[in-house]
Amino acid sequence: MNYKGSCHCGAINFEVEGDLHEVADCNCSICSRLGTLLWFVPRDKLRVLTPQASMATYTFGTATITRYFCPKCGVHAFGEGNEPKGNPMAAINVRCLEGVDFSALSVKHYDGKSL
Repeated sequence: MNYKGSCHCGAINFEVEGDLHEVADCNCSICSRLGTLLWFVPRDKLRVLTPQASMATYTFGTATITRYFCPKCGVHAFGEGNEPKGNPMAAINVRCLEGVDFSALSVKHYDGKSL
């Protein structure tokens, strides 16, 4: 299935393809503050429609994920990094996707605080 996503003000737009059934609710210091629910997909399934120069980035800790957010409204839309096997992946904030029924998703709690 194809999903469209954006930040709150619409300055960041993207599309992502895949089967959305499970999301990660991470308790690390950034995810818990942002309230994100993350869906991890291969990087080639994410199509960013906004030029990278129009987005802001943030990394912390081991800097394994670059988080992209809107410099206007502040919403974190997605991140990029590599999965443990080294393959490029994207971490989609499903709260930025249109038409998603969050109650239908399986939520896996991830203990990122312990990393």
